[in-house]
Amino acid sequence: MNQSIIYALDFDGVICDSAVETGMTGWKAACTLWNDMPTVLPQGIIEQFRQVRPIIETGYEAILAMRLLYLNESVDSLYIDYNAKIETLLSQAQLTTDALKKLFGETRDTWIEDDLTDWINMNPLFTDIASKLQALGQHCIWYVVTTKQERFVKQILKANSIELSGELIYGLDRQMNKVAVLAELLKKHPEPTIYFVEDRLPTLLSVLNTPELNSIKLIFALWGYNTAEDKIHAAQQPLTSQSLSDFLTL
Repeated sequence: MNQSIIYALDFDGVICDSAVETGMTGWKAACTLWNDMPTVLPQGIIEQFRQVRPIIETGYEAILAMRLLYLNESVDSLYIDYNAKIETLLSQAQLTTDALKKLFGETRDTWIEDDLTDWINMNPLFTDIASKLQALGQHCIWYVVTTKQERFVKQILKANSIELSGELIYGLDRQMNKVAVLAELLKKHPEPTIYFVEDRLPTLLSVLNTPELNSIKLIFALWGYNTAEDKIHAAQQPLTSQSLSDFLTL
């Protein structure tokens, strides 16, 4: 076991290509809040959601993004003023983020209970990720650092024959942002080099702007949910942009 390296891996967009499932769960949940929305997804809306996915930080936002897309907000308009549109919708519908997180998790739980195989199929891992993680676990300690609820991470890893102790999964349940999680990991592991792999550039920039985390090596996952502009910006930052074929080959 290599004691000198530790990996902290984001989940959605690094390990798991969950965009379709996230969008579908968001739609299912939205249908329970707004009765004008049909249970059958309109043609093309999942593809629109895929385009919006890079600006979504936490899964529950898919409920709001799907509602906005249904109301004919364009992908471009959401990129221009996403946060303001989300806040307006929350206010108009008298919703709280805690209530949406609960609804999003319960909607997933119902889907899993009704058809686990279908839910797993909607959460494929990126190419060769399963074998890479299986090998990684034999050589060094690795963590999942995600905004996803931990029980869903465990389900997907288990379905792909990947063993990871629950104590190594830092998810939404812990109510910690990723900067706080990384600070905790540094305290736990002051000697090894920590590599943090993330597909959201704003998250990596937050880490870059936190001086106490400057020893962490940052890797920008080019295969994840990011835009062409993100890739250009990342190339100008003190971090490593990495393709999927090079992932976990350090």
